[in-house]
Amino acid sequence: MAMTSPHIQSFFDEATGTFSYVLADTETGQAAVIDPVLDFDPKSGSLTSASSDRVLDHIRKHHWQVQWILETHAHADHLSGAQHIRHHAGGRIAISAAICQVQKIFRTVFRFERDFLPDGSQFDCLLEDGQVLQLGRLSVTALSVPGHTPADMAFMVGDDIFVGDTLFMPDVGTARADFPGGDAVALFSSIGRILRLPLQTRIHVCHDYPPAHRAPASMCTVAEQRAQNIHVRDGITQAQFVEMRNQRDASLAMPTLILPAVQVNARAGRLPPAQSDGRTYLEVPVNAFLEDRGQAPDGVWQTKQALC
Repeated sequence: MAMTSPHIQSFFDEATGTFSYVLADTETGQAAVIDPVLDFDPKSGSLTSASSDRVLDHIRKHHWQVQWILETHAHADHLSGAQHIRHHAGGRIAISAAICQVQKIFRTVFRFERDFLPDGSQFDCLLEDGQVLQLGRLSVTALSVPGHTPADMAFMVGDDIFVGDTLFMPDVGTARADFPGGDAVALFSSIGRILRLPLQTRIHVCHDYPPAHRAPASMCTVAEQRAQNIHVRDGITQAQFVEMRNQRDASLAMPTLILPAVQVNARAGRLPPAQSDGRTYLEVPVNAFLEDRGQAPDGVWQTKQALC
């Protein structure tokens, strides 16, 4: 019997350059949401749900039932809309089992609450490499692709793969590897795993930062990546990639939303517990990332060891 063709719809959040996806089996009406976004304004501290609501509207229009909310990793550039999607449409939140490594790193950076356990229990399902999830008649395979973070995971269904922050469009290149726990060698290996898939495989990216001459794009093929990717096209060696990635990463500023995003996303999209005044606060640890790069002045509270 031929495999059911999935329905795939992308949603672009211009503010963060993020693509979220709805993946659905139209025959059974079961759907998954991949990398949903909440809208956070760092200037005002306001948190709204327009991006996730567009996803919910699409699901309701088709009368689908959300079975899974899949996170490719604990994002540093946007706040996850996973809890908002689950509250309004149901579904189980799944992420790589390696999220525990990320939680251990950032629990210290952000002084998480005493009862926070870095064991992944905040998520409904912790995925291992090669684990298969059923979505109606569709089989979705989780593939471990560390490097950008230790907990990056791609999701493959038939000839389509959702790669998170490993690869961008060919004219943009690849993800950075300088976040705590990131590794350029591991990233090159993970990208190689993706680019060894059949040439016709459709790659769905989590971000696009398009040059001025084109609109944002969410999909390309393995063949296009191997021929055109400015960082990892065929013929680029591991040594060349790692040298490029390390030099480039050293010049990059931290993402605008990394501080609010990580402390929320490590909690599966939950905000920190409210304080005694009933308000919820997001912390800004001073110089935490500068010190990791060896640039912080003496006397800051955060230690380099806590980030490594």
